[in-house]
Amino acid sequence: MNTLLIASTDTDAGKTIITTALRAYYQQYFPKVKTGLMKLLQTGIEGDAEFYQRFFDDVITPLRFDTPVAPPIAAALENRSIDLSIIWQNLLQLQKTCDLVFVEGLGGLGSPITNELTIADIAGTWRLDTILVVPVKLGSIAQTVANVALARHHKVKLKGIIFNCVNACSEEDINKWTPKELVESLTQVPVLGYFPYLETIDNLSDLALITSRHISISQ
Repeated sequence: MNTLLIASTDTDAGKTIITTALRAYYQQYFPKVKTGLMKLLQTGIEGDAEFYQRFFDDVITPLRFDTPVAPPIAAALENRSIDLSIIWQNLLQLQKTCDLVFVEGLGGLGSPITNELTIADIAGTWRLDTILVVPVKLGSIAQTVANVALARHHKVKLKGIIFNCVNACSEEDINKWTPKELVESLTQVPVLGYFPYLETIDNLSDLALITSRHISISQ
């Protein structure tokens, strides 16, 4: 595994937090593994790239659009085009210089990146190992099953599912809304863990520790 795409079921599932936490985990516990970080594409003047820059000074964002909407719509509004070869070349360069590259997607697996292609298309065509991030809430089981089906349709290599508590939730909430055994039975994809709700995110050491306690990561 040289590249890991952090995808999700929808916008605001917590991909950025999970991506930051996973990289922090590797930096803390496997410092000899050189990691890279790329945001596939960003729409909006401020967004995930700016969040990453609070913690990392080597984040790559190959394409950016000012309008905070789906990429093909943003490109049309700004009279620009989306050149996926630019993203691909940046990824290839990172793969050459890093042992492990984290790539954050945008929106959900079904979100469009061009007028013809979705994130699932990119993940499957580029053969990216993928983790699916799902928010813990009522309805998450159906979202998970649907997105796993979409991933299989596009031959996406799903490594596992991470449920993310985007709001404060109890163990009872987790067991009712996203029960591990049921989700794994329905999807045949391993649940890697449940990331807890965090009111503040101050440093990478805390994120690395939380990840080591709550998420199962195979080397």
